[in-house]
Amino acid sequence: MKLIIQIPCYNEADTLEVALNDLPDKLEGIDEIEYLIVNDGSKDATVKVAERWGVHYIVNFNQNKGLARGFMAGLDGCLRNGADIIVNTDADNQYCAEDIQRLIQPILDGEADMVIGARPIDETEHFSYMKKKLQHFGSWAVRKASNTDIPDAPSGFRAMTREAAMHINVINDYTYTLETIVQAGRDKIAITSVPIHTNSYLRPSRLFRGIWSYVKKSVVIILRAYMMYQPLKCFTYLSCIPLLCGMMIGLRFLYLIMIGEGYGHVQSLILACTLVIVGFLTFMIGLVSDLMAANRRILSDTQYHIRRMEYEFLIQKQNEEEEQRIQWKSCMGQENDKISGERKKRQKTFNMC
Repeated sequence: MKLIIQIPCYNEADTLEVALNDLPDKLEGIDEIEYLIVNDGSKDATVKVAERWGVHYIVNFNQNKGLARGFMAGLDGCLRNGADIIVNTDADNQYCAEDIQRLIQPILDGEADMVIGARPIDETEHFSYMKKKLQHFGSWAVRKASNTDIPDAPSGFRAMTREAAMHINVINDYTYTLETIVQAGRDKIAITSVPIHTNSYLRPSRLFRGIWSYVKKSVVIILRAYMMYQPLKCFTYLSCIPLLCGMMIGLRFLYLIMIGEGYGHVQSLILACTLVIVGFLTFMIGLVSDLMAANRRILSDTQYHIRRMEYEFLIQKQNEEEEQRIQWKSCMGQENDKISGERKKRQKTFNMC
């Protein structure tokens, strides 16, 4: 069982070594642990710190492409190098590395394919009161959109199996945390969470400039993901608003006609018809979107099978190259032993003479 720990990095030279030093080199149920960083266009010495520390793999971007793109590039790098389990953590050492064993245990036990680390949000000192409440509200919204029970949706401390990683496909460029949970819930990927600890505050978050910026972007991501995976339900709810308003105005107009006061209220009839048409068109958009969502699921399955074939081919090629190296070393060893024996024989003969 091979575990690769990936760390997305953007100008993390000051904190990366601290995070790397805390990572475990041995875990129960894991035969091999390797480390990968994603250099998301860093302008400082992040790569040099990683190389000096001795990480196994470095994925480089020439310019900053965002956390979501970096996360997906890291998954691709882990899969290409034969990871059975992938753990994602932050370079600012926010998450306690000792909890990695707890994080991967449900996967080792066969209980889940994706595990999210749930932080003690209410006990985190550097979180403001407003941020704590917004974190809880955002997690609640993600639970409703994904039909899961994940208490800390924005947490980046998570583990997933090879199969789950091959199913993941993040669309937005902002963050992967919310969309991956919605996708996992709607694609019926076994997902759970475990309580974790956090370390002391090293630096402010670079993901968002302020609370309201984070809220705005998170709401857009949640709504977009919900419309992608449940378009018919979403547009049906939206169509109910103009339909109900139009029907109420239309009934009011009919009532006025019945009591003989409908003349002079033609504007109400026009408004009612307009709202009913808008509601009907919104519902039709939902039907078309539902058909597109079905097509998207087919494309997602196709992408999964292509990824599976690609990664299995790469792993098979790597195994064959490793076997060839072993055979070459073995042959070279035998040849060296033969040459050494002949030298000893000649040396012995020379001494005898």
